[in-house]
Amino acid sequence: MRILFDHNTPRPLKLHLDDKHSITLAYELAWDTKTNGDLISSAEVDGFDLLITTDQSIRYQQNLAARNIAIIVLMPNNWHKILPHVDKVREAVENAVANSYQELQFDDVERDRGNAAYSP
Repeated sequence: MRILFDHNTPRPLKLHLDDKHSITLAYELAWDTKTNGDLISSAEVDGFDLLITTDQSIRYQQNLAARNIAIIVLMPNNWHKILPHVDKVREAVENAVANSYQELQFDDVERDRGNAAYSP
C-alpha cells in the first residue's frame, strides 16, 4: 500500500508501520504547502492508496464521497499521545480501503483500572 503522510503527521509513526507499505512524507514531494483538496487530488493522481493526516477539519472542508483514496485522521498530532496506541493505527491502516474515512482519537488521560492503564 502506498501511504502519504500529511505535513503534520508525526514522522516516527513511519517506523511503526509494516515494511510492506511504501510511505512518503508530503514534504518529500514538496506537497507540504498544498491545501487539503489539492493534496488529496495530487495523492490520488500519483497513485497513493492512503493519506494519514492530523487535520480534523478535512471531512468538513472536502467532499470525500467523490474520492478514491482512503483517509485516516489522527487526533491529536502529538506523537507521545499516539505512541501508546500505535497498534490501533496499524489496524486502521490494514483495514483502510478506497474511499474510506477513519478518525482515530486517542484519550490522553490514563485511568487506573486496578494495576493496568486504561485505554478506550
